[in-house]
Amino acid sequence: MDLRKLKTLIDLVSESNISELEITEAEGKVRIVKAAAPGMAQPMMAYAMPQGAPPSAEAPPAAAPAAAEVPPPVEPGHVVTSPMVGTFYRASSPGGKPLIEVGSTVKENEPICIIEAMKIMNEIEAGHAGTISKILVENGQPVEFGQPLFVIE
Repeated sequence: MDLRKLKTLIDLVSESNISELEITEAEGKVRIVKAAAPGMAQPMMAYAMPQGAPPSAEAPPAAAPAAAEVPPPVEPGHVVTSPMVGTFYRASSPGGKPLIEVGSTVKENEPICIIEAMKIMNEIEAGHAGTISKILVENGQPVEFGQPLFVIE
């Protein structure tokens, strides 16, 4: 493989979101791996182990009962949860009218919000017919899979 082609491949990997590229040709095999950014490794480790806490075999079992003692709050009615990780939007376009408000009556498969995931706008539909009693997230807020979004009574 000539040096110009190799340099082009290195530039493509460094400018893209991919972390690894492997190419096999008749002349040989090339594998380009992008090193993780220095700021990326630290937050991932922070989730795995609390800072300042030494690794211990007794720490996880002690933390589990404390989490079990606090049950999640139970909302009356049907709770609509996020089917994906993304950004929550109440309107279908920036500055547009929200799809629903508290007190709005919704049909079973009516769109009630938008979740943007990977630059794709996904309409989220009401799973049940009823009246929106609570909106549990703010417009533009990141949401997690399974996070409660609305309560329908």
